[in-house]
Amino acid sequence: MFRNRIDAGLMLADKLKKYKNENGIVLAVPRGGVPVAYAVAKELNLPVEIILTKKIGHPVNKEYAIGAASLNDYFIIPHNDVSELYIQTEVKKIRQRLKEMYKKFMGDKEPENITNKTVIVIDDGIATGNTLLGTVQVLRKNNPGKIVIAAPVASKSAVLKLSKEADEVVVILMPDEFYGVGAFYENFDQVSDEEVLFYLNKINELKKAG
Repeated sequence: MFRNRIDAGLMLADKLKKYKNENGIVLAVPRGGVPVAYAVAKELNLPVEIILTKKIGHPVNKEYAIGAASLNDYFIIPHNDVSELYIQTEVKKIRQRLKEMYKKFMGDKEPENITNKTVIVIDDGIATGNTLLGTVQVLRKNNPGKIVIAAPVASKSAVLKLSKEADEVVVILMPDEFYGVGAFYENFDQVSDEEVLFYLNKINELKKAG
């Protein structure tokens, strides 16, 4: 059981310490992953950004993911009953939403080039792993040196699934019974936009000072 996301992040950083001062970047899944990623990035002396990907849902069942889109790329599992027009329309809609979110959190800053870098993707917990699976597929297109998925807690099925796609999956807790991420935190309050900005700004200040 973790006290809060910062506490979980410090414990996670300990498991990731081999990446300290490496040519890498921490990518936080907003919003819950940001405080965790902040604690990790601070301990490892790495820059942090938000990673924005959103699943592309099937036209008949939006909850069923057929792929994922980021600000500049997308990944699709081909389905015979899904047209190219539908995919392009969805990607355009998703990108618009992601752009608004990126502007809010990162302003005019260009996303970091991840080619040949160690990319550590962090969330506060992983239930199914489906969205992160899409995230990994999209990140791969930018030729990172290594993709590490890290979270304080994850279901066994999610770890198994992600281990096949990521170079490494690092978790602290992998319980036999998984009832949802919040069950493993004493404090699991929703993270506000203001908190996201607070943690991102704090890391930037540390980077400038260091």
